[in-house]
Amino acid sequence: MVKVSVINTGYFKLDGGAMFGIVPKSIWSRINPPDENNLCTWAMRCLLVEDGDRKILIDTGIGHKQSEKFFSFFQPHGDDDLMTSVSNFISAEEITDVLITHFHFDHVGGAVSKDKEGNYYPTFPNATYWTNELHYKWAYEPNAREAASFLKENFVPLNEMGVLSMIDVEDGIRFSDHITLRFYNGHTEAMMVPFIDLPDGQTLVYPADLLPSSGHIRMPYVMAYDIRPLITIREKEEFYDIVCDGSYFMFFEHDRVHETGRIIKNDKGRYDTDSLMSLEDRLNNDSSL
Repeated sequence: MVKVSVINTGYFKLDGGAMFGIVPKSIWSRINPPDENNLCTWAMRCLLVEDGDRKILIDTGIGHKQSEKFFSFFQPHGDDDLMTSVSNFISAEEITDVLITHFHFDHVGGAVSKDKEGNYYPTFPNATYWTNELHYKWAYEPNAREAASFLKENFVPLNEMGVLSMIDVEDGIRFSDHITLRFYNGHTEAMMVPFIDLPDGQTLVYPADLLPSSGHIRMPYVMAYDIRPLITIREKEEFYDIVCDGSYFMFFEHDRVHETGRIIKNDKGRYDTDSLMSLEDRLNNDSSL
């Protein structure tokens, strides 16, 4: 039996132009209205998957250990944080696995905590943390484009403390009884995307930054953060070939409003979203499944 629960870790702000790439502001501003500094609000939404005896947390938000100067750039806010949200379901000690889609700070920051003496420790003391060797090497020796997003204190201590394990980079590899993984290289090297099989025959997909929000479904809507934007477009096409049959729905990590939605092809032949709703409503609403 598998159970999935939303772990809200709050909101932060990123430049709207950076998040929508070549899409004009006159268009993207209708999707996510910016403030006077051109910053848009984004969620940092994670997922808890209880899969048999395993309690799997997917991504960990931005965390709390960075400097005030660092946080001033991204303005984290909201009433939710990682540990409080997790405690609504289970204790931190019960987490058996932490699956990090990739090591950008807003996905891995909560994986490592810091005590008053400045010592780092795993936030979830009994968990095995998971990445893959290609991505670890990529993040450890970052290119100039991503260097500011890969903060070594977010992931190197996990390796040094022996709690970080590597997954083979093989599309369709089985991570747990109900989770398989696919790998994408447009946003960053070997980002992991979990596909979660639900008992009713549906599949919940956690596309991470391949589709950070419901506003990124259409093909040209690619973030300026992506290291290989043309690869992202090709990967989206291949991804849509898999997930547009009606039995898949997306979990949007960064959408400030919508937690889940389906991807459809509309009458004009363009990809769009449908059935936007919370994960709880979707799982409890038979008509949506």
